[in-house]
Formats: sequence, C-alpha cells, structure tokens
Amino acid sequence: MRILIESPHRYPAAVGGLSGHCVSDALAKGLGELGHEVYYFLSGGSALPMPLGVNLVSSPLWEVDVVHVSSIGWIGNEATARGKPWVHTKHVDVATQGMDREQARGNWIFVSQYLAGVYGSNRYVLNGIDPSEFIFSDAKEDYFLFVQGGSLAYSRTKGMDIAIDLAAKQGVRLVVAGGSPDADLVRHYAELCRQRRVEYAGQVWGTAKAKLFAGARALLHPTRLPESFGLVIAESLMSGTPVICSNIGACPELVKSNVGFVCKDEPDYLNAIANIDTISPTACRDLAMSDYHYSRMAEGYVDQYRLEIARSCSRSLPEHSPLQR
Repeated sequence: MRILIESPHRYPAAVGGLSGHCVSDALAKGLGELGHEVYYFLSGGSALPMPLGVNLVSSPLWEVDVVHVSSIGWIGNEATARGKPWVHTKHVDVATQGMDREQARGNWIFVSQYLAGVYGSNRYVLNGIDPSEFIFSDAKEDYFLFVQGGSLAYSRTKGMDIAIDLAAKQGVRLVVAGGSPDADLVRHYAELCRQRRVEYAGQVWGTAKAKLFAGARALLHPTRLPESFGLVIAESLMSGTPVICSNIGACPELVKSNVGFVCKDEPDYLNAIANIDTISPTACRDLAMSDYHYSRMAEGYVDQYRLEIARSCSRSLPEHSPLQR
C-alpha cells in the first residue's frame, strides 16, 4: 500500500515535539517496517534520516492509495477533490476546545474506545510508542512521578495539586516533570515545588526522560480531565512502571488491574500508593509491548486504511450497483 502521512512538525518529534507528533513518527516507522511505501510530508522538515521504508517529501505526493492527515484543512480538501480516500486521527475531544462534536466525520479515527464512544463511532486505534525510546527496569528508586502540562490551568486539570497532596499525606517522595515555553511559568512551577518540598525535574527528553520513567515506583496520574488516551500511561508501562490514575476518560481502558490502580477518591489513591509494590514491573512491560507497541498501532491503521479505501470505492459506484445495497 502507498500511504501519504502529513504532519506539521520537524522530525523527530521525540526531541522537543508534541506527543501527537511522536505518535505520527512511530506510525510512519511501523508502516515502513510492515513493507508499505510511506511518504512523510513534514512542513517542519527533518533533522535526521527517515526510518527504513519512509520517504520524506517536500510536498504532498498524490499517487498513493490513502492519505492520513494530522489536521483537517487543505490537504484533506485536496484529497477529496482528487478522489483520494483519507483519514484523520482525532487525539482530543473537540468539545474540550470549545468546538461542536457535530463536525465529526466518518473518516475520523479515534485514539481510544472511550473517545470513539463519545462520538458514537467504533473506529479507533490505540496509540503506540517505540520501546527503544524507553528503558525497562524492575529495580525502582524511592520516588513517585507526576508529569505536568504546559500551563497552570492544564496542570490543574491533570491533577498536579492532587499528586502533591497525596505525596504529602502518604509521606512519599514526589518528582514533577514537564515544563512550558513560558520561562516565568517554569519558575512558578519550580517555586511551588520548592514550597511543597517536591522535586522539580523540569522538561526532560531522550535518555533523561527514559531514566526518570524507569526509576519511578509509579506514575501518579490523578487527572480531572477525561483523557482521550494519556500517552504518559503507555510510556510509564513501557518502562515497567505501574500507574495510579483516576477513573475518568480512557484511563480505566488503559490501566488494567495487573499494572496499576484506577481510583475514584482519595482513600483509593492512598491505598494504591501504599500497595504499589504488589504490581510487577514485568507485567507492566508485557502489557505495554502487547497493547502500546507502535507495530500493533501500525497494523490497526492498515485495517482502517483498507476500510476507508473500501468506503471510498463504495461511494464512487454507480447508483444502482449491488455493492451499495
């Protein structure tokens, strides 16, 4: 299959990029490894060579079987005009961005069963990550990890204040990772952590990030936001690190009972922290390799591409074709 993937970032997204763009990179790699011809249209270009089977292009190549767009815009419109089937991955619920869910199209692919259900769809593929970017360790250090968002409001929705309170009540060491392009906000985070006797690691990438995930006793993810997926959950499990999360959004879908705790209230969280050592790091890694490996994601998208190609062919059939009945 010949596949055009479009994304606005600079490759590789694993160094300073957004999580959704990291998923795009992993998908392109996985599709190439499956033997498909992948054409990667990145408006930000590339700092490194493409993975095997992936071709960097400076403009859209239309001699393909299907187009995968990161955002709905001129490329999707152009694909439609050219009669090319195309899909779009929806990483977030547009309602959280003040938009109308009615704009959803039949060719949207969601990143969890939960998010697909919000839209009354059954089209979803769980996000995948590259295990080579993470370190598995069954020997844990004496700290819990919280990964924050890029703004004060976002950190609150992610439950940063809950994580800090839980660590204080349970008497455990907490490391907060993540940052913001706003230097004043970074200083605010650092000061807040200092006041609450929490360690602030700031923004981490590459090996430093992998080591931080691998060493943690658990990821604390007490989000107030109905997560569409929660990539940090997959990253934590890939590192052999259990997850303690809230019971909203896609969290219960991702965190099975053998790899962490899904919590509805403070007593649940405190119990989870107290009993986190009952979770096997190997079980966490095994689940991540099974469910959140990029090759599994690539296979899922190939199925969706074939479905969209079939839908496109059906729409182009004559009105009285028996295949339309």
